Amino acid sequence: MKNFVSVNDVTDIDALVQKALQYKANPFGDKAIGANKRIGLLFLNPSLRTRLSTQLAAQNLGIEPIVFNVDKEGWALEFEEGAIMSGNTVEHIKDAAPILGSYFDILCIRTFPGLKNRDDDYSEMYINQFMKYAGVPVISLESATLHPLQSFTDIITIQEHLLDSPLAEGCKPKIVLTWAPHVKPLPQCVANSFSQWVNAWGKADFVITHPEDYELDEKFTKGATIIYDQKEALKDADFVYVKNWSTYNDYGKIYENDPRWMLNEDSLELTNNAKVMHCLPVRRNVELSDEILDSTNSIVTQQASNRVWAAQAVISEILRAQ
Repeated sequence: MKNFVSVNDVTDIDALVQKALQYKANPFGDKAIGANKRIGLLFLNPSLRTRLSTQLAAQNLGIEPIVFNVDKEGWALEFEEGAIMSGNTVEHIKDAAPILGSYFDILCIRTFPGLKNRDDDYSEMYINQFMKYAGVPVISLESATLHPLQSFTDIITIQEHLLDSPLAEGCKPKIVLTWAPHVKPLPQCVANSFSQWVNAWGKADFVITHPEDYELDEKFTKGATIIYDQKEALKDADFVYVKNWSTYNDYGKIYENDPRWMLNEDSLELTNNAKVMHCLPVRRNVELSDEILDSTNSIVTQQASNRVWAAQAVISEILRAQ
């Protein structure tokens, strides 16, 4: 593995899942692999789980992680090629990235969409410019359109539950990604990425449900069944992933905030006693009800805990390829 910015960088999802579960069982078994290595975690926007889990994963492998909040502690970076830097930006990525590449063996980058111009966000200019100029492997800690470490974690968590309570032979789990209300427009990153990973994994009956006008980019959802009726979509679901996202076509808007789209006990009764997932942070009693989040159906804490093992598996694969 040279970089990790989407599922397309993974040659065998199941093998990577097994590596993550091995690290969960034995976190320090590969402590020597990262000796004398350094990993830089650069944040252009805030993080909690992604930052801490990646730091822990690196330390478990014997690597020294260094965190730098670019948006608060560094110079304003310019990413446009041929830019005339007479405005607020102070340093061009062409100058900064090679230096960072000389400091670190791996660079981890977290960016965020502006939700104003779809073409700009979906070009993934920020993370692509780091990959172009840094000269070392790049791991995405979330980009403008994808969150691959989160989605890899989600597959790990689903697989764990399938191992604990396997389905009848020949049956696929039904996984439903459902849109939820929110108080502000959110990016499509998690929904895009989860769709991409479940489709690439290919071991589920995958359904996406959302109000009309909340379609995602088809390049991520192709292969899923799209249903606009949440109750219909939830029937017999084994896993329900709850997430808000803003509009893609009329980019970055909120058209719908019907509280009936919030998952609660009544809607969960339509499922096959489904396990409920969310990437966190979650707006309680807006996206998900207290009764669901605090129930035995919720696996959001396990899901978040698995972030360490997902990051550890990815970092290990990149180190082995160097």
